[in-house]
Amino acid sequence: MARNPAVIQRPVEIKLLASPVRQEIVDTLEALGGNAAVAAIAAALGRPSDGLYYHLRILVKGGLLEELPDEGEGRRYRTRARRAERLRLRYEPGKTPNARAVTRVIGGMLRIARRDFEAALADPEVVTEGPHRALHAARAKGWVSPSDLAELNRLQARAFALLRRNRKPRGAQLMSLTWVLAPVQARPSRR
Repeated sequence: MARNPAVIQRPVEIKLLASPVRQEIVDTLEALGGNAAVAAIAAALGRPSDGLYYHLRILVKGGLLEELPDEGEGRRYRTRARRAERLRLRYEPGKTPNARAVTRVIGGMLRIARRDFEAALADPEVVTEGPHRALHAARAKGWVSPSDLAELNRLQARAFALLRRNRKPRGAQLMSLTWVLAPVQARPSRR
């Protein structure tokens, strides 16, 4: 069976995304359609282009990105995923090198989420209520049946589908959504 290039499973590749900057580069590149010039990636991140080259070289050397020929717009990059696919991690639970690498990536994701939230909260114009709410943080813990879990996964897939549409539609705002869904092991009460 041929390996899907969108799946990142080897710990050495997963570790490339432990850096929040590299995660943001990949996320932004994918939000721009999976193929973009460095200047477009830098503009979307609000960073100077020259500050991204170090990380882009690491991602290319590690095989997650490909550098494309310069066609007059400057250096261009694309992810190794097939057209209309996004890179994604495959988890190998247990005490595995894969699980350790995935845990580091999740830590980076949570740091990015905190930074995005803090920046948005500092904006007095951010919408925090109603149908156009753009800033929200919450944590919920509850009992979920197998059918409830299937529904949560369906809703999660729908939310990602909305966020992963390629290119910027007219009037759209770049948004970030981070969440963790995990089973919680009940702990016995202490006596």
